[in-house]
Parts: sequence; C-alpha cells; structure tokens
Amino acid sequence: MAGVMQTTARRAPLSLLRTRWRDRSPGLAAGLLGGAVAAGLGLASCAVLVTVLWFSSPYQDNGPGGTLHVAAALWVLAHGAELVRADTLSGTPAPVGVTPLLLLLLPVWLLHRAARDVTDPGDGVGVAVGAGVKPGAGGRPGGGGPRDAGPPPVSARNAWSGVVLGYLAVATPVVLYSADGALRPSWWWTVLCLPLVTMGAAGAGVWTAFGRPGGPVGRVLRVLPRNLRVLIVEPDARLGAATRAACAGAAVLVGGGALLLAVSLVWHGAAALDAFLRLTEGWAGRFAVLLLCLTLVPNAAVWAAAYALGPGFVLGTGHVVDPFSSAPAAMLPPFPLLAAVPDAGPGTPLHWAAGVVPLAAGAVVGWSTARAATAGVGREVVPGVRRVPGGDEGVAVWSWRRTVGAAVVAAVLCAVVVALLAALAGGPLGSAALARFGPVWWQVGGAVLGWTGVVAVPVAVVVRVWRRVRGAAAGAPGKEVEAPGAGVASGDGGARRWGWVPPPFRGRREDVGGAGEEQADEDAVPFGLYDDGDGGGGAGGGRAGGGGTDSPYDFPPVDSPGGSRGRREP
Repeated sequence: MAGVMQTTARRAPLSLLRTRWRDRSPGLAAGLLGGAVAAGLGLASCAVLVTVLWFSSPYQDNGPGGTLHVAAALWVLAHGAELVRADTLSGTPAPVGVTPLLLLLLPVWLLHRAARDVTDPGDGVGVAVGAGVKPGAGGRPGGGGPRDAGPPPVSARNAWSGVVLGYLAVATPVVLYSADGALRPSWWWTVLCLPLVTMGAAGAGVWTAFGRPGGPVGRVLRVLPRNLRVLIVEPDARLGAATRAACAGAAVLVGGGALLLAVSLVWHGAAALDAFLRLTEGWAGRFAVLLLCLTLVPNAAVWAAAYALGPGFVLGTGHVVDPFSSAPAAMLPPFPLLAAVPDAGPGTPLHWAAGVVPLAAGAVVGWSTARAATAGVGREVVPGVRRVPGGDEGVAVWSWRRTVGAAVVAAVLCAVVVALLAALAGGPLGSAALARFGPVWWQVGGAVLGWTGVVAVPVAVVVRVWRRVRGAAAGAPGKEVEAPGAGVASGDGGARRWGWVPPPFRGRREDVGGAGEEQADEDAVPFGLYDDGDGGGGAGGGRAGGGGTDSPYDFPPVDSPGGSRGRREP
C-alpha cells in the first residue's frame, strides 16, 4: 500500500518538465506562440483581402495559387521590404518599393500587442515598477507572496526573444513561398526590413508593458560623450519632453498634408471622378480601386506634407512637383489620387500658402517644449519637500538655454520621424522613368529641420516667458533652475543631487529625505524627485549603503561632498 501511495504521489514527467521549463525561461514559450499568432493573423488578413478581390474580379487567370503568392508578397511589402515584378513587357524585372503605410500599421500593432500581452498576461507579471510589483515575488503586486502562487516573473529579454523568434519562424517560409510568384520579395530588402520591424515593434511592446523605463535609454546613450549626453537628456525629462514635442510636430505635418490632399481632391473633383470611372468597369473593380485609394491615403498625406515643406515629390525621373513649379510626368496612369497633383506650370500664391502647414508644425513643437519647460508653474507646493535644488520650497522652471536645447532636440527628432515616413511613402514603381516616385527622404528631413528649428526655438522662448509671467500673476511664479545637479542639503547632513522624475516614473516610490521618508504615488508630489546615487549615508538615508534613489537615465556618478559614488543599476 505504501508503494502505491508513493507511486501516485510522484509528479508526472511531463508536468515536471513543464515546470522546469517555466522556471528556467518563463515567458519564452508564450512569446514564441504570441509571435507566431501575430504573424498568422497579419498573413491571414492579407490573404482574405486578396482572395475577396480575386473572387469578385472578372479576371481570374492566375488561379488560387497565384492569389496566395500575391497575398504573401503583399504581407512582406507591409513590412517595408521592396518587391520585384517579374512579368514585365520588356522582360526586365521592375522594382516595387512604395510601402502602403496603412498596411504597415497592421504588423506593427500585432507585434506590439503580442509582446505587451506576453510580458503582462494580466496576473501581475510584467507590471510597471510604479504598480508595486517586485520581481521574484511570484508575480504578485507588492511581493511577499508564495513562490507557487502564480507563474514566475516574465523577463523582458525572454518575452522579446520569444515574440521575435516566433514571428520570424512564420515569416521565413512565407518569404520562401512568395519567391516563386509574379511579385517576389527582394532578398536584400527583406533580410533588412522584416527583422528590423519585428524587433522594433516587439521591443516597443515590452517597453510599454514595463512602464516605459528610462534605464535602457540611458544605457544606449552611454556611447555619447558626457557633455553631449547631458545636453540631450539631462535628468529633467528633457528627452521625453522633446520626443513628445517632435511627435506632435510630425502629427501636425502629416495632418496638414491630409488636409491639403482633401482640398486638392475637392478642387480637382471632376478629374478625380473621371479617373476613378475610367480605370476599371463594374462594381467589383471599382471597389478594388477604392480600397487601394484608401490604403494609399496616408502615403498621399506624407507626399502633400513634403509639398508644403518645399522639396515636394517626384513623379518619375526629372519630374518634380513643388510649390514653386509643377512638372508631372505626361504618361501617368489615370489614378484618382494623382488627380490631386497641381497642374503643370509655375507656382502661384495659392500654392505658396501651403507653407502654413510647416509653420504650424514648428509653432506646435515650440509650444509643447515651452509647456514642458514650465510644467511646474502654478502647481501646488507640498510642504517639507524641496522642489528646487539649493533653494526654498518652490517650483522649477527651465532656463532659456535649457529650453532652447530641448527645442533643438525636438526639431531634430521631428526631422528624423518625417524623413522615415517619407522614405517609406515613396520608392520606385518600375525602371527607367518610374525609378523615382515620391518624396526624397533626405530633402524632406532637411526641410523639416529647417522649418521647425527656425520657428520652434523663438516660439518656445517666448511662450516660456509668457507662461512664467502668467504664473507670477497667479501667485506661483516658479524658480528658474540652471542645473538640476546642484547639491541639496539632506536631513542627515549628506549632499544629494536632485532632479525630476520623467512622467513614466511618477508612480515610483522615491526616497525624498535623509530620514527615509517616501512618497507613495504621483498624487502626493506632482513631480517626483530622485537623486543619482551620490547621496550621503546618514542615519536612515537612502538605500544600499548611503545613496538615494537611482536615476532612470543611468548617468555616471559625480563626486559630491560627503557622499559615496555607489552607482547602482535601476
């Protein structure tokens, strides 16, 4: 009987293997499955779309096999890879490099969602630090739970690796299958673009699941010289503020381009309708053309933004369309979106009025930067917390030099974002005359940098002064801070370097005094404080032997009076 009891109490080998796999690499198996599912969903969406169009088309010469090859090639194109069209009249393969931006959103969103769900499955695993989750505590908020109460914590590395490997495991046979079709992927572009999109979107999903920590950003920026790193980032959320301002400026540019596109389509409504009716016959063909036009609307909006910026876009080799002159190619197909291209000839004041769009984008970048520079103006001051290094209780306001630097960084980031969109929105549509089609990315990026840099810097400085004066009239003027690294005398006599916690970190528990006081959440102090690990080790002060909390941007420690260098990883 005892032997029977011993046999039945023993765990099954499969269950034991599953437990050991989960403990050694938690999240890897789920990441592999999530990545494979994300790739399958994206591929299935393209296959359903192409199959429906094939069924409704009166021309079904390719058969189901050719339709599936086209769907696979379209899915590869959605990742930014270039295709090659083999069945040309001349027999020479022709490249197809215009990526529909609306299709690009599908794999990016699926990968981002898969990585985020794998990292944070909903049981407390992978929650941001601000939620109170302590790694190694069984995945329970607050820690302290039993080890077997839930699955082990999912590391960012395992989740990211699993999603990337699972996605690429599905993508590899799809690329090999599509290589035999009439539209086949370019091997060079496929090997470059598909892994980059996969790794970038999955990394963004994992980063979002962990609360968008700044530690990885600081580790990446360590390759820069210290002076340049402090100028770009500095522990005052300048990089985060500049990124938000740059995204706002890029959104205004693309949104303004979409508005210009809509106005031009209405202005050339008769030509657009004629092109739509002439391109195909029957409801099925016109539905396909309408679907293609809707898919290419984001591309056309980026083209219109490039037109407003000045460089314009190219409609074939040697045919440039910009506000000063328009020279479209004579043999363009009758496509509805191409009907919005201005008529050939020199530009008029009506065409020059498109420059309002980059002016508005530069003003938005400057306004967003000024808002970040004066974010503390008018906020309630919490007694007992020194908000300004070396001063009394008050509110910090960036100096004009720091505001100008943040505006310049925002202009550079905005130029990079719009240049990337321009590179994806254009490309070749064939050889010879159609080898260049769309905006030239480096020209668009340079124009964005010029417009936003010239407009954003004075706007940021003026709005900063205006908001500070308005705050002074309201009774909360704020105190200008030139360098957040100035020493602050703590309660235990040590010296510390205080800065501002970026928005993703406002929920963290931070040590604010030498006596071990803690702020529990962002409602207690509007802008949480941190120090860079140089604090003195007085009675009850800091953690790990004499430091305050850690900087989210991983700056190298600087010696301070009465303090140790003890740099710790976040």
